Order: sequence, then structure tokens, then C-alpha cells
Amino acid sequence: MRITLKPIWSTPKSLSGELFVDDERFCYWLTLPAGNGLPGSAIPPGTYPVSVAPSPKFQKIAQTVDWWEQYANVIPHIDDIPNRSTILIHTGNSAKDTDGCILVGESHSDDFIGGSKAAFARLQPLIATAPTCELEMLPYDLPSNFMSVQQATNGD
Repeated sequence: MRITLKPIWSTPKSLSGELFVDDERFCYWLTLPAGNGLPGSAIPPGTYPVSVAPSPKFQKIAQTVDWWEQYANVIPHIDDIPNRSTILIHTGNSAKDTDGCILVGESHSDDFIGGSKAAFARLQPLIATAPTCELEMLPYDLPSNFMSVQQATNGD
């Protein structure tokens, strides 16, 4: 299985775009702003293996939020990112919900994704049951790759 992150929108607060599964558009994604790929910014462009493993953070959340019980031990981890560790794919709505992880959602607006639990609930089982999974972050270093949400929705 191959997950491709296509960056489309870049703001000072976040980097976001469309997520593809085996070349089929699947949902939206959002992470920290584009930068040098080090902690505090989006992961660098490249292809990385994805594994499924427990997450202590989400195991703790599952103690008080029932929805997480089914996922806390099978969270997608993006492995082998240079100078990064514990980069996950999980739910959230804005850059304040991530320390560099990839948030997934069904809808998108400026610096926000919605329907995150629904998108995660569709994506996680695909990753968990795939014999192998890799994630490719496409390049985001060329300004011409980006548009504001207003430009994208106005067709500019």
C-alpha cells in the first residue's frame, strides 16, 4: 500500500493537501508548516515505511475517550524520518493538534481539517491490514506548488 501526501496549501501556521491511497484520492491531511524538515516543521519530502504499533499517548487518551480504545494499540507510525521520531498519522483539526504528525480529515479550510475521526476510521484499517505500507511526502519547497485556500476555491 502506498500513501502519497500531495502538498497544496501552505500558510505560516500549517502545510496541508490531499492524501492518496494507491493513487486514488482518499482524504485531506494537515501538519506543521513547511520548513527545514526538523522538529517544529513538516516532515521532509521523501518516502518512508509505515508501521502499526501502540502509542502511549493514545493509550492514555483511550482511558477517558472510548473511541480511542479500538485504535490506541494500532496507530500508524511513519518510520525512518531523518532527525525525527514518533511521527504518527492520527486525528486532529489544526496544527495545534500535532507536534509534526500527519492529521487526516474529510474536509479542508484554511489551517483546518474537519471530519478527522471519520477519515482516520477509514484509513487506519487499510494501513493495519496491508502487508506493507509506505508514505511519500511529495516536494513542497517550490512556491509554485502552493496556493492559498481562497485561490483554490476561487479557481485562481
